[in-house]
Amino acid sequence: MAAPPIAVFDLDGTLAETAGDLIGTLNVLLRREGLAELPLSQARELIGAGAKALIRRGFEAEGRSIGDAEHERLFDAFIAHYGEHLADSSHLFDGVVEALDRLEQSGFRLAVCTNKYEGQSVKLLNLLGIADRFAAICGRDTFPQAKPDPRHLTGTIAQAGGDPARAVMVGDSRTDIDTAKAAGIPVVAVTFGYTDTPVADLAPDRVIEHFSELHEAVVALVPAG
Repeated sequence: MAAPPIAVFDLDGTLAETAGDLIGTLNVLLRREGLAELPLSQARELIGAGAKALIRRGFEAEGRSIGDAEHERLFDAFIAHYGEHLADSSHLFDGVVEALDRLEQSGFRLAVCTNKYEGQSVKLLNLLGIADRFAAICGRDTFPQAKPDPRHLTGTIAQAGGDPARAVMVGDSRTDIDTAKAAGIPVVAVTFGYTDTPVADLAPDRVIEHFSELHEAVVALVPAG
C-alpha cells in the first residue's frame, strides 16, 4: 500500500501561540542576570530558531554578549524553567483543530517538526490536547540534525510513515521555509507567527492568514487523491 500524503507542522508560532511562556522564561533569565525584561511585543520576533538562538538574541537585545560556556549555562536554566511552564499562557491558534480534522478527512497523515526538544514538544501538545493527532512529533534532539537541516524534515516524514513525494511543510519562519526548500518540499507559511521578516518576502509556496485557509493551500500543493 502506498504511503499517504503528509502535512508536517512547526510548533511555536504555527500550531500554537507560545510566545508568552517562551519570553516569560527568557525574562526570568534576564532578571537573574541583572538585566531588564523584554516586553512581549518587542520579543516576539526573537523566537523562531530555537531556545539557544532566543537566549542569545534576548541578551544581545539588552546589550550583553555571552560566551559559549555562559550560553550553555543559560540554556540549561532556560530548559529547566520552561519545562515547568510550558502552557501557563500558551494556546492553539484559532482554527487549528478544525484544520487538522479536514486534512485527516482528506487522507493526510500529520506530523510535527520543531526545534523544541522532543519531550517538551510532546508534553506541550498533550497539554494543548492534540498530541494524539500526529504520527510523529520530532524535536531538535530526535535526530542528529535539526532545522534548517533538511534531514530533520525528511526524517520526520519517514518516522511518520508519510510519502516524501506528497509532503508539505507548514511553518511561520525563515527556518521552516529554508528547511522545506532544502528538502525539495513545498511550504505553506502562516502570517501570525514569529519572524523578523514578513513571510511573504521569504518566497514560500503559499501564505495563509488563518487556519481556515490551510486545507485549500495544502491540497493545491499536494493533491490528496
